[in-house]
Amino acid sequence: MDFGFSPRASELLGRMRSFMDSYVFPAEAVYDRQLTEAHDPHALPPVMAELKEKARAEGLWNLFMAHGDWGAGLSNLEYAPLAELAGRSVIGPEVFNCSAPDTGNMELLALYGTPEQQERWLRPLLEAEIRSCFAMTEPEVASSDARNIRTRITRDGDVYVVNGRKWYTSGILDPDCKLIILMGKTDPKAPTYRQQSMLLIPRDTPGVTVLRDLPMFGYTDRLGHGDVLFDDVRVPVENILGGEGEGFALAQGRLGPGRMHYAMRAVGFAERALRLMCERVTERVAFGAPLADRGVVREWIARSRIEIEQVRLLVLKSAWLMDTVGNAAARMEVAAIKVAALEVAHKVVDRAVQAHGAAGVSDDTVLARLYAITRALQIADGPDEVHLRTVARQELARYDKTHTKTSTKTDTNTGAV
Repeated sequence: MDFGFSPRASELLGRMRSFMDSYVFPAEAVYDRQLTEAHDPHALPPVMAELKEKARAEGLWNLFMAHGDWGAGLSNLEYAPLAELAGRSVIGPEVFNCSAPDTGNMELLALYGTPEQQERWLRPLLEAEIRSCFAMTEPEVASSDARNIRTRITRDGDVYVVNGRKWYTSGILDPDCKLIILMGKTDPKAPTYRQQSMLLIPRDTPGVTVLRDLPMFGYTDRLGHGDVLFDDVRVPVENILGGEGEGFALAQGRLGPGRMHYAMRAVGFAERALRLMCERVTERVAFGAPLADRGVVREWIARSRIEIEQVRLLVLKSAWLMDTVGNAAARMEVAAIKVAALEVAHKVVDRAVQAHGAAGVSDDTVLARLYAITRALQIADGPDEVHLRTVARQELARYDKTHTKTSTKTDTNTGAV
């Protein structure tokens, strides 16, 4: 295994680090202030538009996209350190047009979209002219098992009619959201993994109603997490993505790389939290000595560094495997990093909160926000227990003499919640 960064990745990493220090970190407070002053939790702060233009001019744009001629063409291993660095700021991924849910949606369109669909939706997404959302999770069922999805997609002549309810449809409340990628059932009587399909729905289609904006641990995300009703929503049949019955396979293809991106950014969250913790304990004095002199605090720091290095190596190994043997062969490692990276990130953030005392639970630092994000992401794109199930199944298959390998079709989870 060779985890060394390529010359191109090293060069991009140097430029991104300089960009983050010069523009992104200083803009965080400005971003928050402008969002508050807008009196609209979903408005785009002007500073974000400025940062995006700067990033595009620097060539730090669409770095996640590896498919065709659409993006930078980086491998997973090349993109990993860049995603980590961007993840050290909660606004970082958006600055570089590398934020969810657009990244997964753009990959879907690049891989499975028709030329017409790519021209209408993919190109403006890559240019950040529009945003998108992904409607898969449903409030009435455990959506980590795609067989439970109830939203119906029914063909009526030359249109599809959609009826159902989705929630935590992230991104739908962004004023620039123009596209919904929805997963529903086209044929409940088909074989289990051929029942679902994906449909491209313009955001302004009649019958799409956002019932409420769902907060996470009290935080309202700028992109919004919508509880959405689809009531006789009609779209042309050419809006099918891939084809009827291909939704499950497309979801697996979308969510696998998405878990990699989450894990990469989680390492960045952890590094940010560790830095804040170290700065805090060297500056604060209690009972006659700096907090950094206390044995328990030193243990927090030491364990955090060890855990971050361990999970970073696992992420890099997974990225290397995805590049060398493919996503399917790296399935166990991808499931493992989704659990491990967020678990470590949340643990390090928790220690940093403790080290900051009252300040750690306030909005004076980014820690409370990171605490909420890292906890929520242990559910998003599949709860930890689903991924642990995948890892255990793969491990136990080594000892099952009746099966030489585990069929990918035996795993019904898609990683949604």
